[in-house]
Amino acid sequence: MKLWRTAFLAAAITSTASIQELAAQQPQTPPVQSPVVVRIPPAKAEDVQTIDGIIKALYESISGPKGAPRDWPRMRSLFIPEARLVPSVNRPQNARGVIVLSVNDYIANSAQMLIDAGFREREIARKVEQFGSIAHVFSTYESYRLEETAPFARGINSIQLFNDGARWWVISVFWDAERQGLTIPDKYLRP
Repeated sequence: MKLWRTAFLAAAITSTASIQELAAQQPQTPPVQSPVVVRIPPAKAEDVQTIDGIIKALYESISGPKGAPRDWPRMRSLFIPEARLVPSVNRPQNARGVIVLSVNDYIANSAQMLIDAGFREREIARKVEQFGSIAHVFSTYESYRLEETAPFARGINSIQLFNDGARWWVISVFWDAERQGLTIPDKYLRP
């Protein structure tokens, strides 16, 4: 058992050193691995300088009245090219699953519905954990259609952020909504 732990620690130290060596050899911003070149519009400084700013911009970019186009260039400016949006969804026999979308996939699948129905989403509480250049935001939301005064849905967005030294970027948004048998705990309803 002791030999196994020693080998494991040696491998971990070696792999950590190897990762650090590889990181030192890589360009500061990793290249896009996809054959499709994704162009990111320039971001507004106030949208990406703080965690508050990027979360606010994220909600504002998908919200708007019926018939109004959304600010998709603004939304795209918040995300790294490889970012993912991942809703938790119902599957047959009460199972849960996920759908993994790129930002462009999300826009293609949601744009018309958001315009046709009128949709706004707002943050009602937030928990942030941050270490160095990474942050995890648990953002509790409410969703509304048209001029509804009561939300038709509530849930939590799990948002992963990265700061490159100049600005914040969204890496992923992974979310789940309240449903029968699943209510948001009080600790995620307090700001």
